[in-house]
Amino acid sequence: MSRFRRYDGGDPLAPPVDLAEALDAIGQDVMAGYSPERAMREFLRRGGTDQAGLDELARRVAERRREILQRNDLDGTMREVKELLDQAVLAERGQLARDITMDDGDRAFREMQLANLPGSTAAAVSELSDYDWQSGEAREAYEQIKDLLGRELLDQRFAGMKQALEGATDEDRQAVQEMLSDLNDLLEKHAAGGVTDEEFRDFMDKHGDFFPENPRDMDELLDSLAQRAAAAQRMLNSMTPEQRQELMELSQQAFGSPQLMEQLARMDANLQALRPGEDWSGSESFEGEQGMGLGDGTGALQDLAQLDALADQLAQSHHGARMDDVDLDALSRQLGPDAAVAAKTLQELERALRDSGYLKRGSDGELRLSPKAMRQLGKALLRDVADRMSGRSGARETRTTGLAGEPTGSSRRWEFGDTEPWDVPRTITNAVLRDPQALGGRAGGEGRAGVSRLRIQVDDIEVVETEARTQAAVALLVDTSFSMAMDGRWVPMKRTALALHQLVRSRFRGDELQLIAFGRHAQVMEIEQLTALDARWDKGTNLHHGLLLANRFFRKHPNAQPVLLVVTDGEPTAHLEPDGDVWFSYPPHPLTIAHSVRELDAAARLGAQTTFFRLGEDPGLARFIDSMARRVDGRMVSPELDDLGAAVVGSYLDSRGPASSYRDHFGDLYGGGRGFWV
Repeated sequence: MSRFRRYDGGDPLAPPVDLAEALDAIGQDVMAGYSPERAMREFLRRGGTDQAGLDELARRVAERRREILQRNDLDGTMREVKELLDQAVLAERGQLARDITMDDGDRAFREMQLANLPGSTAAAVSELSDYDWQSGEAREAYEQIKDLLGRELLDQRFAGMKQALEGATDEDRQAVQEMLSDLNDLLEKHAAGGVTDEEFRDFMDKHGDFFPENPRDMDELLDSLAQRAAAAQRMLNSMTPEQRQELMELSQQAFGSPQLMEQLARMDANLQALRPGEDWSGSESFEGEQGMGLGDGTGALQDLAQLDALADQLAQSHHGARMDDVDLDALSRQLGPDAAVAAKTLQELERALRDSGYLKRGSDGELRLSPKAMRQLGKALLRDVADRMSGRSGARETRTTGLAGEPTGSSRRWEFGDTEPWDVPRTITNAVLRDPQALGGRAGGEGRAGVSRLRIQVDDIEVVETEARTQAAVALLVDTSFSMAMDGRWVPMKRTALALHQLVRSRFRGDELQLIAFGRHAQVMEIEQLTALDARWDKGTNLHHGLLLANRFFRKHPNAQPVLLVVTDGEPTAHLEPDGDVWFSYPPHPLTIAHSVRELDAAARLGAQTTFFRLGEDPGLARFIDSMARRVDGRMVSPELDDLGAAVVGSYLDSRGPASSYRDHFGDLYGGGRGFWV
């Protein structure tokens, strides 16, 4: 059964979120020592190449908040009242001057009364409440003041009332008073023990026009009213003492009766008792020049509260925070639909990372990169290696077959002595192309049941192309001493190990790879362990122990070609004693050097092809590594950090012999890459 829901923004034809960039960024942070959870949070915070992150959205929220405060002021209603008051007084004075029938004493008294009005707008409005206006224009302007105050006070609690009640009749005002009275009765009954659904529906049937939000139950009604009333209180708190005093005095003139203020005060008290969790005591500092009325000011305070809530949601700072916590409707209202689409994409990205198997939760409850994520990350790193090696040309592979022969996916012409299986489709196609009429039965005659005979000649035959494979046992020794972390070589080392691991597992499945980390002591590690390994600050470069483990690994695979790859930035400063204790000395002690050389010689006797990758520019280290490499007829490579992965992978491929071609082993990373390699 199909289910439909409201469209929530974005490109409806857009493909699912691409996790490649996210996984690469998360993997880099994990290798730098972050937990996967923190790494994911950091990516969501930064965003992607074409994707706004949480920090960008939070910046826009803060900018929007600052704009509201710097553009607006809260004295808009007071300014409008003062303009109407000045208009009324000016019209009245004009009428007094023109009215020649008026008694001079009465005129003088009235002019004196107008001239001596208090400086306070509220006090002046109050003093003129009993004034007998002679000018119809003045009387109308003064009545507008009372009407404006009533509409503004209602607009504070019920958005849109200022416009809805413009030009309201006495019946309209009476309907408002009745609604407020019924609402307060409803609130008080709810506080006393609850309101039934029927009572709520009766109230909405009678007064629903005052609530365009169309609340579905009592709780929704309470929430919307309390949020607006709390914002109105915060607006009052944000005014200067003088502004508050004037407003309270003016409020008594609303609709020409204090009854409106009494009902509103009663409603505020009820709402505060029912929703004490709302912010009833906050305040803001408005610094702009654009005056806002009471309703607009309350709306601005609501916007500020919503922006504060969005800032908290986007911060994702509390335990268990999720992108699903972000209110997309509020974000769209405050920043526009583009921001909501960006946040929704981040939500989908987080959900995909958690639900697609790239992150898994361990027995301790912490998130970890899954094997699936490791493969994806390894593929990305291998692609980077391929980019760096794309200028190198590898020799064509030999095409002899054997027990280790693997099909390449291509075929070639048969040559005398070939024992490879025929590529039947290609062979038949060649025969047909050579004699297109053969299938029509006019060449070679007809066989049984009228089936045409197709004659195959030697030149038509193609065989399945294979590549000779010799199994290799590869030991990658990576230095994990404190200098690697101190000099920024920690992450490149891990990237190199992961790229090599991916290549062996995906393209040379018959080879065996062992990762050995050597610092103060050495240990064999799985790729997941090495990738998540935090920087170690123990002093010591125990190459001796690492070579011991490598030789043990080589002996377990006597029929494989040993390949020894050593990545280090320092001379050996530690070795294992016969009792298993670590012996450390700096500068390097001759005994430590002797132990390391002895194990290197043992690797050479096992037939290991050895390559040292020297990191750093220390001349002493260069001389030592060079002498070690020459001793076993190996090589020393001194790559830049960015090229370390390419150097190690290239050395491994070279160890596979002239049958290795970079194009054949990396072409699939580019969908075949047939035009990519030189």
